[in-house]
Amino acid sequence: MSLILLIEQVLNGLQFGVMLFLMSAGLTLIFGVMGLINLAHGSLYMIGAFAAAAVAGATGSFVLALAASLGAAAAAGAIIEVTVIRRLYDRDHLDQVLATFALILIFSEGTRWAFGSFPLFLDIPDYLSGPTTLPGGIQYPLYRLAIIVVGLAVAAGLFALIAWTRIGIQIRAGESDREMIGALGVNISRLYTLVFALGAGLAGLAGALIGAIQSVQVGMGEPVLILAFVVIVIGGIGSVKGALIGALLVGLTDTLGRFLLPVVFGAFMEPSAATSIGSALASMAIYILMASVLIARPRGLFGAA
Repeated sequence: MSLILLIEQVLNGLQFGVMLFLMSAGLTLIFGVMGLINLAHGSLYMIGAFAAAAVAGATGSFVLALAASLGAAAAAGAIIEVTVIRRLYDRDHLDQVLATFALILIFSEGTRWAFGSFPLFLDIPDYLSGPTTLPGGIQYPLYRLAIIVVGLAVAAGLFALIAWTRIGIQIRAGESDREMIGALGVNISRLYTLVFALGAGLAGLAGALIGAIQSVQVGMGEPVLILAFVVIVIGGIGSVKGALIGALLVGLTDTLGRFLLPVVFGAFMEPSAATSIGSALASMAIYILMASVLIARPRGLFGAA
């Protein structure tokens, strides 16, 4: 096993982690501010991917495709918050789960009706295609590197929004005492719609970015949603910092586990058995990580009491 190959896998883990952060940041904001379990968040990821593929196919512009993914997912999020989610804030979590699961079915069938059952493909733009040379002579895909840069830039912007702006102060206050900020004159309904649309837009952007690596298809958001829940449990519910750290931990654990465990077992057993056992354990690694964190810190790494 060469050092260059190991560094490439670390970068793959960072890219996967950044994508999970874009997905989980909005989810943890929604849960932290609104106390809402939103199973339909993966559908917003899917909407962003399909919107990007459709706009890229019509215009040939990848930048417009990314803008469309943000706009379409944010608009869908705002609409479902106003029409459906707003009626669930005072209901128990079981009602929220049932209602948002119904939204998954509605979005899946609606997307299949609009785009068909066959996958769509979003091409990587020419200026981001091919490899780039990193220090040490490492060849790495330019597009994957761009995902890391974009994701970290979005994380920095989100931290700045929450820490230094008026709306960020309202979001943080809403996590602590929503009744008090309502009494101080903050429009709670508008704040909730804005937070939901922001989270939905981030999920749509993640779907568009990954859509250029994988195919865009109905149901693509549900597996990512499961990992996003793992991320916010590890990082702590309501913490954007926890979402970032948790996403990077999950991305690196999953990627390096799939790369290193077959190599480790291959040192003392047949290659086929080593690959089978190593892959099985690698798929369990992130859940072992989650269990370990919860044993040590039941609220997650940065979760509030």
